[in-house]
Amino acid sequence: MTPLPAPPDARTATVRRVRPADAARMRALRLEMLADSPLAFLETVAQAAARPHADYAARIAHVSEGCQTAQFVADPGGRLVGHAGGTVSPDEPGLTVVYAVYVTPAWRGRGLLGVLIDGVAAWSRACGRPELMLEVVVGNDRAYRAYQRLGFTDTGVRVPHPTVPALRELQMRRPA
Repeated sequence: MTPLPAPPDARTATVRRVRPADAARMRALRLEMLADSPLAFLETVAQAAARPHADYAARIAHVSEGCQTAQFVADPGGRLVGHAGGTVSPDEPGLTVVYAVYVTPAWRGRGLLGVLIDGVAAWSRACGRPELMLEVVVGNDRAYRAYQRLGFTDTGVRVPHPTVPALRELQMRRPA
C-alpha cells in the first residue's frame, strides 16, 4: 500500500506581502474566502465575482507597498492558501487593525495562521505601530481560541457586525 502524503504545514508555504503579479491568484483566494466563511468578510461572493479583474489588480498594487495597509499571503507555489491584512487605525496611530484573515481548510491547524499574523505584526512594527487588534464574530469559538493561542486577549469590547445587524463581534488585541 502506498502511504498517503503528509498533510501540508506552514514550512511548505512562503508567507510574504502580496505583489501586483498576484492579482489573479488573490481574486481566486478571495472568492474561496467568501464562499467558505461568508460572515467573516464585508462582501458577498456575487459582489466579488462581479468586480472586474482591473479592480483586483489595482487593489493588490495598492496594498503591496507602504505603511497604510498591507496584505500578506501564504504561497506554496500554485494557488494561494492563506491571507491576512493589516491597516492603520484612524483613531489610534499606534494600532494596526488585522482584517480578512483566512486559511484554506486543508491547511488549517498546521501553523499557517500564526505565520500570517507574524507577517502582519512585523510589518506593523516596521511602520511604528506596536499593537494589533482584530474582531471575531461572537460564537466563532474556533477562531477565538486560535487567536488566544497567538497571544490575543479579549478586550471586553463588543461591536455590531458590519453587515449582519443581528450579530456582534468581539475585539481582541496583542502586541505586534
